[in-house]
Amino acid sequence: MKAIALFSGGLDSTLAMKLIINQGIEVVACNISTGFGSVKDRREHMQNMCDQVGAKLRIVDIQDEYLEKVLFTPKHGYGKHFNPCIDCHAKMFEVAKRLMVEEGADFLISGEVLGQRPMSQNGESLQKVLQMSDCEGLLLRPMSAKLLEPTIPEINGWVDREKLEAIVGRTRDRQMELVEAFGIVDFERPGGGCLLTDEHFSRKIRDVLAHDDAFIKADIPTLKYGRQLRLPEGAKLIIGRTEEENTKLEAIENPKFMHINTELFGPHCLISLNASEADKTLAAKLVLAYCKPNFEGEQALEFGTQTIMSICDLSRNDAQKYFI
Repeated sequence: MKAIALFSGGLDSTLAMKLIINQGIEVVACNISTGFGSVKDRREHMQNMCDQVGAKLRIVDIQDEYLEKVLFTPKHGYGKHFNPCIDCHAKMFEVAKRLMVEEGADFLISGEVLGQRPMSQNGESLQKVLQMSDCEGLLLRPMSAKLLEPTIPEINGWVDREKLEAIVGRTRDRQMELVEAFGIVDFERPGGGCLLTDEHFSRKIRDVLAHDDAFIKADIPTLKYGRQLRLPEGAKLIIGRTEEENTKLEAIENPKFMHINTELFGPHCLISLNASEADKTLAAKLVLAYCKPNFEGEQALEFGTQTIMSICDLSRNDAQKYFI
């Protein structure tokens, strides 16, 4: 038998896979990338978790599909911020079901725990997701299986229901017992995970929607890194905060933005391609304010192919009023 696992890289999905693998079933760990999972590359961590339990990792990018069909038109609305959790989970199961056919697998599993998340993991929401994704009977939730209706793999005897779990709620005592029993190490502690549940990140999405004609896939990385400023005449300015962020910003290719370069030691920056001359002039001063203060006089900054000369007569405190 073979199963496709919805795999976040977190502890619950890792344990769920191990419970099924221990019953002699092959598991393909399907990590579905919406673009909003994390600011860090977690591939190495996810591979480590899969190696520990004996699953094969497969990463599926659905960013375009997610923007087109889920993020801005969720049938079941948003959570506290910009998180369409129920519609998001249904889309992921729909994608996993497609992968199940492709891989020749027999059923699906996920690491969801009944009652762990108030909006997306209560009994009603778990059932609603099954109906929306047309996965009813095919999706087994090993962590709470004994509290849920038997699924096809249990009914058909592919999986021994008695060897599954009955975990409910937000306590993680049983998970820690399983960690010890399975010898799992280097796992992630529970956290928010999805950027869409973050208030500040959600505010940045709403800012894009308020100023741009469309939100595109290339906008996602521009929201993940750097200080985000909206200038008086509408241009957006992004100022890197660390060497790592500067590297990420340098790699961005987005038709809405141009890169700002200077010979000084300082941040890498981007600004809206359609920025007015007034916003560019202000941006130059703000960029210089974040450069290492060991220069004097007028400096040259490259805004794409345009050179702007500027002096540093603003401080970082002056930038605060433009922060998104």
